[in-house]
Amino acid sequence: MKRFDYVRAADVAGATGTTGRFIAGGTNLLDLMKLQIETPDRLVDINPLGLRNVEETPGGGLRIGALVPNSDLAAHPLIVARYPVLARALLSGASPQLRNKATTGGNLLQRTRCYYFYDTAAACNKRTPGIGCAAQGGFNRIMAVLGTSDDCIATHPSDMAVAMRALGAAVVTAQPGGGSRRLPLDAFYRLPGATPHIEHALDAGELITHVELPAPPPGRQLYRKVRDRASYAFALVSVAGIVAAQDGIVTHAALAFGGLAPVPWRDLAVEAALIGQPAAPAAFEAAADALLQDAHGFGANDFKIPLARRVLVASLRALTGDAQ
Repeated sequence: MKRFDYVRAADVAGATGTTGRFIAGGTNLLDLMKLQIETPDRLVDINPLGLRNVEETPGGGLRIGALVPNSDLAAHPLIVARYPVLARALLSGASPQLRNKATTGGNLLQRTRCYYFYDTAAACNKRTPGIGCAAQGGFNRIMAVLGTSDDCIATHPSDMAVAMRALGAAVVTAQPGGGSRRLPLDAFYRLPGATPHIEHALDAGELITHVELPAPPPGRQLYRKVRDRASYAFALVSVAGIVAAQDGIVTHAALAFGGLAPVPWRDLAVEAALIGQPAAPAAFEAAADALLQDAHGFGANDFKIPLARRVLVASLRALTGDAQ
C-alpha cells in the first residue's frame, strides 16, 4: 500500500471541499489500496458526519443515511416490514462482519470483482483505460451477458443495489461548493461502453448523503440469489422481484437482476411483458424472452443465459402463486 494522507471531515461542506477519496467502512476501498489498484493521495474519513438515520418521508417512503451500516439497514423494522426485498438482498451479501462495517453509500459504489481487474499484471480497461479486456478471452465464468461492450464484460457485485433498483431508489448527493442532486439509480450507474472506468455519474468531490426509497409498491416481494456456495459468494444470477396480481392478472411488476450486467439491471420491456397478462407460464416465458433477447455469453459464462431464464420463471411462480 502506498503512503497517503488521512483527514477527518467535520461536516459535509468540509468533506466535499477536500480533495481525496471518501472512506467510511472501507470494506472495498482498502482491499483495492492494498493491491495498488487504487492509490489515492488522501483519504477523507466521513464517519464523523453522522448520516446514520432512517427516516420516513411525507410521501410514505424512506430516507436512508449514506452511513447506515448494511446490518442495521437489513434489521430496521421499517425495512423488514415494508421493503423485505431489500432486507433479504442485504442479508444475502458478504458476511456478518462485513455487513457490520459496510455502509449504504459505499455498497452502491463498490467496484467489480472481475479477476482481471484485481490482477495488475492483466489487461483491464476498467483499471487502465485502453489496454484491453483480458476477461473476454480468459476465464469469464462470473462475467456479464447483458450490457457489455468490446471494452468490458465485468459484472456489478452489489446485492443491495439490485433490490434498490427494483424499488425505484434515488441517490441524493452534496456537491462541492454547495448544492445537491437527486439521481435515480437508472441515471446513477453507467454502462461500460468505451469508458468502463467511468462507473457512475458522480463528479469529483461529490458525496452521497442519502438514499431515498419511494412508498412501498403493491404486491409480493422476493430476492432470489443463485451462487456457487450458500454464503459469502457473489451472485451468478439474482432477481429482485415485486409483483402484484388481481383475479389472476398481473397488475404491477418491478424486476431487477444481478450477476448479469455491469450495472444492476432493469429492463422495462421485461415488466411490460407481464403487466396485464395472466399470471401463467406463457407470460413468464415471454418476460424471460424479453430479458434475454440481447444476451451474449463469452464461453465459460454461457450457462448464465439459461440459468437466468430458470431463475426468473421460478421467481415469478413464487411471486404469483395463489394469484387471485
